Order: sequence, then C-alpha cells, then structure tokens
Amino acid sequence: MRLVTFQGADGQQRSGAFFNNDQQVLDLRQASQLIRGGDGLALASVQSLIEGGDEALAEARALLSRSPVEAVRERSQVKLLAPIQPPIQMRDCSCFELHLRQAFAAARKGRALRTPDPEATLAAMNTRADDRVIDTFNRQPIYYKCNRFATIGMDDDVIWPSYSSMLDFELEFGCYIGKRAKDVPREKARDYIFGYTIFNDISARDAQAIEMGGMLGPAKSKDFDTANVMGPCLVTVDELPDPYNLTMIARVNGEEWGRGNTRDMRWQFEDVIAHISRSETLHAGEFLGSGTVGNGCGLEQLRYLKPNDVVELEVEGIGILRSRILRPATATVA
Repeated sequence: MRLVTFQGADGQQRSGAFFNNDQQVLDLRQASQLIRGGDGLALASVQSLIEGGDEALAEARALLSRSPVEAVRERSQVKLLAPIQPPIQMRDCSCFELHLRQAFAAARKGRALRTPDPEATLAAMNTRADDRVIDTFNRQPIYYKCNRFATIGMDDDVIWPSYSSMLDFELEFGCYIGKRAKDVPREKARDYIFGYTIFNDISARDAQAIEMGGMLGPAKSKDFDTANVMGPCLVTVDELPDPYNLTMIARVNGEEWGRGNTRDMRWQFEDVIAHISRSETLHAGEFLGSGTVGNGCGLEQLRYLKPNDVVELEVEGIGILRSRILRPATATVA
C-alpha cells in the first residue's frame, strides 16, 4: 500500500491510501465507518495503523479494494502532510560513504577558495579529522537524533532559517519501524520494517561548518522549523521487495543536480536496526533515515539553494517529494 496522511476539511489529520496512480486518496477511517460501522479508530492515523499490526494493514487493504466513493478524495484537493507527522522518534543515519567523502572534499575546497592561494591552501590542508569520521563510519553505523517536531510534508513550504545564507537539500530515503524491536539480529531485522518514504534533510551549511567543530554532531544546522520534509507517501515493505536497488534523483527547478542508487549503501537498514536496537527498544512508527546518497546534495558541488527554488527528490518505487524554498522578506542573516 501507499499510505498517506492528509489534512481534512476540518483541519485535522486523516489517514489515507493512494490509488489510481496516486491521483486519488481513500480516507481510511471514513471508509471503515461506511463499510464496517463503528468509530474506525484503528485506522484513524498511519501511526495507529502501524501499531495495529498485520490485522490493521489487512483491513486497510480490504477497504482500498472497495473504495467507497464517499470516502474518496482527489489528490489535487487535499493537503499532504508527512506520512507520520510528527513521527514518534527520528534518527538520521549515515549510510553512503561516497557522500561523506565528497562532502568533506567539497568543504575543504570551499574553505580554500576563500584564501589568496586556493591551490596551495588545499594541498596543505590536514584531512585527519575527516579521515577519523570515515574510519568510524566503516566500523559501525553512525547517526544523530533529529527534531521530530520540524517534520512537514510536500504541500508545506520550507521556510529559510534567518541565521543562514547557505541552504542545502539532502536526498535520502528511510524506513519506519513496524513493531517493538530490541536486540534484533541482522538476519531478522527486515521483519521489523513496516515501509519506506523519501526524506529531504534540509541543512544550513554555514551553521553546520561552525557547530561541527564542537564534536557533538549537527544542531542548528538541521534543527529549525520545516527542516525535515518527508513523503509523499509511505510505501509498505511488500511493495518494495528489493529496497537496495532503487534509483535516486535530485532536481532543482527541473534541472538534475545529482543521482545515485540505494545499492551503494555501506550500511543497510538491517545493519542500522541491529546496531541501534542493542539494549534499546525501538517502537512502532519510529523513523530511520538513510543519510544522503552520493551526489545527493548541493554541497558536494558547492552549489546552494536560492529563495523560491523548487526541489524535487525522486526515489524509484516511492515517488517524488517536491518542496518550495521560501525566504520571508523580513529574514536577515545574523
């Protein structure tokens, strides 16, 4: 199934399912009330559907097969939110080595270009700190915890943070945990994945360059309202039998800026789940991001976003996550 969360006419969140080539949305709770009677609370949200397990998912599929016309909405007439907004927990992992290497190299080049002799400066730069990160990355999965309350869907604008002049996108996808998981061995970890979505990890690169020296990971470079864009839908795991062979493409204003493939993940979600769940419980509905695919952001090319840019992130089998970048007229860089 291709599950969505949308805003109803009353302003409340509603759970739905795409059909008819994603041009229509079935309101799952209303469909349940029409066909089964009762309050339909088990399908009131995507989160409650996940928590309901196989039985709730089977019921949603049965309702979609009937799609009562009274519960059908045109995609063009609803506002899509993130598949779960906000998710109960978010972690963004680093799974693509190429992105790390290219981002580090581009950042060094960017610093060198601000000096009188960029070539000499670049040649003399110490890469030990970057090398330590790569070494750690290759030993184990690494991740940080995101601000889950900054999550939006594709029908909301990304609002440029007032303290940044170098805004960037990051092309990622991610998985949702389907049930309680603790001390999960890698070979069983796929059983704990409910489905996948696209993730745009909007990043303030100038703030990131300053704060990463504190060695506690990203903070204000990632944590601002509207920074976590997710969607357009949650594709259940049965519809993507091989999540590790999906083409990923990033476009800005229709121009392709980069592409990659999920096959290049150094750490797959099964590795990440096995690592994080050691002596720690993961809960149904938690989100794990893949980190940026190689060639999946502007930093790697020393290109950055401008106000009113439209970013499109496409992941094969999931769809296109489209966002407009809005810089309020009153915004100033500190």
